[in-house]
Amino acid sequence: MPSAVTNRVSPTPMSPALTGWSRLPAEYAIPDQAPTLVEAQSYCRRLARTHYENFSVATWFLPAGLRQHFYNVYAYCRISDDLSDEVGDPRASLQLLDQWEEELDACYQGRPRHPVFVALAETVGKFDIPRQPFADLLKAFRQDQAVTRYPTFDDLLGYCRYSANPVGHLVLYLCGYRDRERQALSNFTCTALQLANFWQDVSLDHAKGRIYLPLEDLQRYGVSEDAIASARNTEAFCGVMRFQVQRAREWFQQGLPLIGLVDRELAIDIELFSRGGLEILNAIERERYAVLGRRPSISKLRKLALLARAALGKLL
Repeated sequence: MPSAVTNRVSPTPMSPALTGWSRLPAEYAIPDQAPTLVEAQSYCRRLARTHYENFSVATWFLPAGLRQHFYNVYAYCRISDDLSDEVGDPRASLQLLDQWEEELDACYQGRPRHPVFVALAETVGKFDIPRQPFADLLKAFRQDQAVTRYPTFDDLLGYCRYSANPVGHLVLYLCGYRDRERQALSNFTCTALQLANFWQDVSLDHAKGRIYLPLEDLQRYGVSEDAIASARNTEAFCGVMRFQVQRAREWFQQGLPLIGLVDRELAIDIELFSRGGLEILNAIERERYAVLGRRPSISKLRKLALLARAALGKLL
């Protein structure tokens, strides 16, 4: 990004009410003066391309006219997530999330200042996107500051309803789909992706004080929180993970019919992300479900194979 743009969106000196922003990249803070639309779009494009390689790759398969709008939505999701996870102080995170939601309101009222919302305002207007999916994500991130355990699988699904499913709805809005049937199928895929990430990151999440494995399942298999804390991949723990992996696979399968109900470009993206999520589950299986103290990942070769398959589908 040109230095002029960086200067335009950099924060002014922090007031006491804004000190939480100092824990994050300086460019995240809400500036006094709004950038131009071109500057805001550049900001979102750079954020998307530098923070998540798989997202940038996925946009290759989208029509060129949609890419910037996907960057804008991704930038909103990225910073919202960081306000929740990268501050290190729940009270400060809640304060920042409140300020972020004020900017969301300003976006819908036509007076945003943050570059993400300046860019997002054009996207919202062009595709007539309701405010609710954006607000639902913030509800999940607020929940992360207070809720660190989930007694039942239904409780975890309730969290995914706000943390994952709104993203799928936003994607569908961008691609011109507004019906409940496609949204319901999208919910299966988005929840499955969230579950796959949870099962991949059990130790990382525990380090943040969170356990997403339903407590009812840990109790059923006789797994204590101490076993997770000490990274003991016992037979009982691996049994819990085997059960969760199979459960996530079933959710992926329930979402797959969406591929046949959308246009070709979006279908390629849905298949790419679904197969990527399934590959995470495969990686967990290859580790014999022993995920504590490690993070099963997809090999570069397998990632290339997935991309090649997606690219071939676009050409045929």
